[in-house]
Amino acid sequence: MHAYRASLLRFSPEGEALFDDDGLLVTAPDQDGVQRVVDAGPHREVAARHPQAAVTHWPGRILAPGFIDMHVHYPQTDIIGAPADGLLPWLERYTFPAEARFADPAHAAEVAGFFLDELQRHGVTTALTFCTSHPASVDAFFTEARRRRLRMMGGKVLQDRHSPDGVRDETGQSLIDTEALIRRWHGQGRLGYAITPRFAPTSSEAQLRGAGELAARYPSTWIHSHVAENKDEVRWARELFPQARSYLDVYQGFGLMRERAVYAHCIHFDDADRQLMRETGAAAAVSPTSNLFLGSGFFDYAGAERIGMRHGLASDVGGGTSFSPFHTMLAAYCVGREGQTKPGLSLPPSRLWWNATGGAARALGLAGVVGTLQAGTEADVVVLNPQATPLLARKTAHAQSLEELLFSLIVLGDDRVVERVLVA
Repeated sequence: MHAYRASLLRFSPEGEALFDDDGLLVTAPDQDGVQRVVDAGPHREVAARHPQAAVTHWPGRILAPGFIDMHVHYPQTDIIGAPADGLLPWLERYTFPAEARFADPAHAAEVAGFFLDELQRHGVTTALTFCTSHPASVDAFFTEARRRRLRMMGGKVLQDRHSPDGVRDETGQSLIDTEALIRRWHGQGRLGYAITPRFAPTSSEAQLRGAGELAARYPSTWIHSHVAENKDEVRWARELFPQARSYLDVYQGFGLMRERAVYAHCIHFDDADRQLMRETGAAAAVSPTSNLFLGSGFFDYAGAERIGMRHGLASDVGGGTSFSPFHTMLAAYCVGREGQTKPGLSLPPSRLWWNATGGAARALGLAGVVGTLQAGTEADVVVLNPQATPLLARKTAHAQSLEELLFSLIVLGDDRVVERVLVA
């Protein structure tokens, strides 16, 4: 048993931010060697309950839950900041050529290692990740994640049409490969498999139907795709699937809407779409830096909250412009404020932080597992330095409340704030 003393940020299961200026976090390994939170709270109270615990003291630091990225493409690490006229031209010019290289296991392994280094450097300890259409890309990702004992989810991309040579797969073999990968990796340590149609226009009806059948056969897996990101893409989906009420309804028709189904973007939605998300338990991975970079639109937070649609935050690298959860939270705040095309609102800093930790965990079907530092959860912890830069130190010194402190970190923070990461 070990204890860590510093300021402590954690969350209730309902999303209330709990903060102790002088806190103590006590952890111990479970039967599998995974460190779990035993107790957390004010130092004076918690220390009295655990007098035998060895204590590491980090004065001036903040202990917080490891960040969670609900949607990211590890094979797109090298195309961050690639200029393009929009989503579809960006895919054709940069994304598909980069992803074609992942047929080479050595290349996949090298990028997977760098990608996970970057996530950890930015304090991200759990992510739902696209691989490519090549099974070798999945093996490389999970091999690296297992070595680091990270909680990660990912899967082979399914795309059997409207895709160039090098990334297009074959319908029957793609489903055989997916099931083999599920059996190889799902539930191994802290790893989870995600059935991953790229997006409806790049999968045939047969492939989408097969994906839905696999999702029914393996209900503890995740489903991971894109929906309603870009108006051109929405128009294309409507032409390809005229029988569906909406782009989102395409996935419902193939059995791909359920708990642990995560759809990136969800921008061009109506209330019927939001209601379908709520009723099925599917969740939106909101990707504000990507949406701003590609000019896709603004996620309607007010609409999501009014209907009760699950959502959390995502970097969407490489359409997204940073691995940093601080940059993602700041972009989400700015997107929320935009009030010309949708209702604008000011998201409280503690709510932004929840959407990047415990709220994202709940949206992923991992409530009570990670993201809150509540007793019994896995002890993925970031140690934050609120004096990491001169301006940040000056700003946080004047914070009069928790909301002001968190917002200072969101606006001015980056990877320099993340002093160390404790992985389970």
